[in-house]
Amino acid sequence: MATFDATHQCEWRERAEELERENRALKERVGTIESQLALLQRTVFGRKSEKLPRVEDELRKASGNAPRPREATLKERRLKREAREALPERLIHHRVPEEARRCPSCGGMALKPLGPGTRTELFEHVPAHVERQVHLQETLACPCGAGIVTAPAPKAIEQGKYGPGFLAHVVTAKCCDSIPLYRQAKALARAGVPVARTTLCDVFHEVGWATAPLASRLLDLVRESSRVNADETPQRVLDEGKTRRAYVWTFRTDELIAYVHSASRSGVTPLEVLGGTQGYLQVDGYTGYNRVTLPDGRVRVGCWAHVRRKFFDALPTAPESGTALDFILALYGVEHAARDSETLGSPEHLHARRTTSARVLEQLATWVDEQLPLHPPKSPLGMALRYTKGQWSALTRFLEDPSLPLDNNAAERALRGMAMGRKNYLFVGNDKAGQTLAGLASLVATCEANGVNPEAYLADVLMRLGSHPAARLDELLPHRWRPSSASSPDSS
Repeated sequence: MATFDATHQCEWRERAEELERENRALKERVGTIESQLALLQRTVFGRKSEKLPRVEDELRKASGNAPRPREATLKERRLKREAREALPERLIHHRVPEEARRCPSCGGMALKPLGPGTRTELFEHVPAHVERQVHLQETLACPCGAGIVTAPAPKAIEQGKYGPGFLAHVVTAKCCDSIPLYRQAKALARAGVPVARTTLCDVFHEVGWATAPLASRLLDLVRESSRVNADETPQRVLDEGKTRRAYVWTFRTDELIAYVHSASRSGVTPLEVLGGTQGYLQVDGYTGYNRVTLPDGRVRVGCWAHVRRKFFDALPTAPESGTALDFILALYGVEHAARDSETLGSPEHLHARRTTSARVLEQLATWVDEQLPLHPPKSPLGMALRYTKGQWSALTRFLEDPSLPLDNNAAERALRGMAMGRKNYLFVGNDKAGQTLAGLASLVATCEANGVNPEAYLADVLMRLGSHPAARLDELLPHRWRPSSASSPDSS
């Protein structure tokens, strides 16, 4: 009888343990589903204020809404004033009407000018226009009657029907302002220049072909850089009446931005661009970059902005995520203090990182280890904790070098233009068209990163590419470009 009871007790204990495991698994699953549902509801129906706040706003709030440094405000005002003063000026004289040319006091008519007059400034928009240029090419004949010499005709591309300014405007409008070619065709028609969308597409790709050596060289310089930021975003490609997913990758340095179109998100593209190179590569946790960083490739640097986003997303279902956000905000506080004191990248900045930032990291690591066993792996907070733990070596790499930023926001900003264009033109015609777009967008984005007007740059470079020595191609890259000193053609 005792043996029978012992056997049943053992079976009941095993059954109880099994039910306890099932109950625990069900609780984790329900918790995960509830967290995902809360995140989905906040994403779809949430208020605008529930978006991830900017680090600058959070730091200002933490410091009691301290105003921006006066020097920064004055500098912004000065730059805006200088930009306005650099605008072309046109004087428009306004005469006093005849019926008003009488003294309001005595009624006399002998009024005389008083100084240059009252000055009122208005900023007016002058609509762009397209003109039909007629270039007269000088023709010379020899008295012998056998020799004739004619001045070359200006021609930016092979067809030669459209001038460099027109071509530069079309490319800049699409790559910089995300205006699809069919919308540009409508705008040109309103200006009295009916141009078919297919024609604009043809000239766009001809410009891409003409400037391909520049885009290729720009990518080579990015590859040679000791520090590169990288990221990727989807792009749709037309394929047999439907679209398929492709990707646009950005590889950038402080002054260069290069895009690469790829048919997939595999690690082949980063390997082709950065394989065999040395230095730092700052990216998120995507494993597609492993082939560049492992085993003896570039040193991987993590992105604290991605970590911050994951903990912020977990906040509605796990309020303890706020602790991690406070730690991360403290890391950014060190960076902003260095920026305000103009010591970014200096030994003083590195010392602050290795003291203040290192202490914050130590506290955050302890907190992560404490929280890991308490949350289901697939819950928002569980995933944030595991992402942070798995990326810890890359996330703490910024302690080695003061020039390494805390996040990969530079690469993400570089992709905003491509993401905006994707919303407007929806897809590219094929992979070759995607490569052309990537090459032209690289030149335009690098112009913007260096304060160069992309329209002026492209208009000048298109005229110089044909005769420029290949050995001096770097002179025509956006960050090294200087406008041509040649005068405009005689229009008389």
